[in-house]
Amino acid sequence: MSGRSVLFDAPGPVTRRRVLVANVVGGVLVAALVAVVLLRLAEKGQLDAARWSPFLTAGPWTNFLLPGLVETLRAAAIAMVTSGVFGLVFGLGRLSPSRVVRAVCGTVVEFFRAVPVLLMMIFFWLGLAQLDLFAPQDLPLVGVVLGLTLYNGSVVAELVRSGVHSLPKGQREAALAVGLRPGQSLRLVEVPQALIAMLPALASQLVVILKDTALGVIITYPELLDSARRLGSGQGNILQSLVVAAVVFIVINDLLTRLAQWLAGRAGRRTAGTASAEAPALTVTTR
Repeated sequence: MSGRSVLFDAPGPVTRRRVLVANVVGGVLVAALVAVVLLRLAEKGQLDAARWSPFLTAGPWTNFLLPGLVETLRAAAIAMVTSGVFGLVFGLGRLSPSRVVRAVCGTVVEFFRAVPVLLMMIFFWLGLAQLDLFAPQDLPLVGVVLGLTLYNGSVVAELVRSGVHSLPKGQREAALAVGLRPGQSLRLVEVPQALIAMLPALASQLVVILKDTALGVIITYPELLDSARRLGSGQGNILQSLVVAAVVFIVINDLLTRLAQWLAGRAGRRTAGTASAEAPALTVTTR
């Protein structure tokens, strides 16, 4: 049984050959499509060296791309922290023994999960401008961070809730057996284990936060996409500028994913080592 899937039968030789043929055909079709696109771009002059060479100089980077990248990372970093706090608080609220607290937290989480991020950014950008709570130059950043926090924090809250529910029931039973109260079991035993289990999903959400900062261009936030667009408009190579910005996003997102995987592996090894080190020895007594 160890070599077989418990969900479906392992494919046989005929099925494996069909899958291989389908993969090869799909790869050939994708390669052909890429070749056609490149040929069309070459006919339009979009692959000329003159359109790409400016990115080998310092000017576009120091004046446009790097300042935009700094603003992107600034908004993303703040939103990651606030989303984590929001998600942890409301995730615990959804697990509360109080029916009222569960209802309130569930309503908040489901509401902000259903509202588009861009709509929230525009709402806070325009609404806070009427209240004069922030300086005008800070409103785009505040709008981006609030929109990202409320949406992604709601997703993190759902991750926390589902992560705790996915744990074996023996975890809570063992915690209660040693004298912990349900709230202590939740905070000290279940949630820490759920956070380790949800690190891959949390990494995906951090990538979403970083990418969604690009929506700030709608409310005049000077992030990387907006900087690339302005650079391309000024130099007449907007396609190339957007491609470079996309490559920067891909590199940063890949680093985030690798960091989360490393943290998950490290936390898993540490948890396993701690558990094995503290496991009591079984003593057998004979009469």
